[in-house]
Amino acid sequence: MIDRYSRSEMASLWSDEHRLALWLDVELAVTAARESLGFAPPGAAEGVRRKARLDPVRMEAIEAEVRHDVIAFLSMVAESAGDGARELHVGMTSSDLVDTALACQMVEAGRVLLAGVRELRRVAWDLAQKHRRTPMVGRTHGVHAEPITFGLKVLLWSEELGRQVERLERALEDVAVGKISGAVGTLAHLGPDVERRALETLGLRAEPVANQVVQRDRHAQLVCALAVLGGTLDKIALEVRHLQRTEVREAEEPFREGQKGSSAMPHKRNPVQCERICGLARLLRGYAQAALENQALWHERDISHSSVERVILPDAFMVADFMVHELTAVLRDLRVYPENMRRNLDAGGGLIHSQRVLLALTSAGVTRDEAYRLVQKSALAALDGGGSFRALLEADPRVQEVLGRDGLAACFELDPAFRHVDDLFERAEEPVR
Repeated sequence: MIDRYSRSEMASLWSDEHRLALWLDVELAVTAARESLGFAPPGAAEGVRRKARLDPVRMEAIEAEVRHDVIAFLSMVAESAGDGARELHVGMTSSDLVDTALACQMVEAGRVLLAGVRELRRVAWDLAQKHRRTPMVGRTHGVHAEPITFGLKVLLWSEELGRQVERLERALEDVAVGKISGAVGTLAHLGPDVERRALETLGLRAEPVANQVVQRDRHAQLVCALAVLGGTLDKIALEVRHLQRTEVREAEEPFREGQKGSSAMPHKRNPVQCERICGLARLLRGYAQAALENQALWHERDISHSSVERVILPDAFMVADFMVHELTAVLRDLRVYPENMRRNLDAGGGLIHSQRVLLALTSAGVTRDEAYRLVQKSALAALDGGGSFRALLEADPRVQEVLGRDGLAACFELDPAFRHVDDLFERAEEPVR
């Protein structure tokens, strides 16, 4: 991923330097396991660790000749580690090393990403609490529906982010597996005790049954979880963009001191952060498709998945991490305009209370069909500029006959719409701090 859309903390976990350090950790964990079982001389692993120097540039030069990255890695390590390097990679195949190190890498990256998502959820929760009773219009199909509060809108985001945390935790647990079981997964050369001890050292479980690779349904599930997370971030950012439209202007993403919105129009404050989040979510969905196609490999393994994963796994983690932190910054300093929310809520002359009028009429004995026609007649007339919805109902003899002035007025009170807001907050799960 380009620097513009990656944070250094996450990017460093996917650097060549860190990948090679993990490769060395895996090789030394296997060597130490062999030592503990008497299959390698005492001190073999520590001797290599003390002497080995990782040099990505030198490794690249060797790879240009041998055209195999793991062989190039082992040759590079041997140049500094000397004779002790002969104890590395004994009984192993390349995927034992690469897949196991990749699992370590995904677990590390997952911890960073999860911390970010948890923080985003806390920010959303706090914003929801702040605006628990800030009234605004709810919209369905983009059209005014009934009153809600801004806090409820954000509480929904908080709840969904909580589910994303759970999905990521499950997916990361499922990829926290390695294999040291050899070229076709039979454990023929090292045996289960070496595999178990080596993987325990690395904090991983063994793939119960492998072929040459850890099975890619695990990786597909993880990348799909990242894509679903991206969908939630996309959804929240898209809502902020809608609320920031000039004719709505109920909320705006932060506009920093010295920021400029347009090269041509000085008045512009554009929702560029949220637009960026929505755009990057498309990448995550594309990566998920590629990960799904990586599941089917020839026989015990081919290499078609490898080139794909070298792109999509680092990029998916870096993009998701960037999006999470970008949205956290937006919600933490979101500009909220309650007065505009109230203005828009009242813009239809009380149209948002149409269902309450309908229910009041039916409760008073009017058939639902007649009540619907009475309410709809005044509502559509109000929408077409024929006057205030409430005024039109007040002028309708049949409505006045059934409800009277006081009964109709009660239908336009706002507080009853929010009588169960606290119940909904009680049902939501507060994030752990």
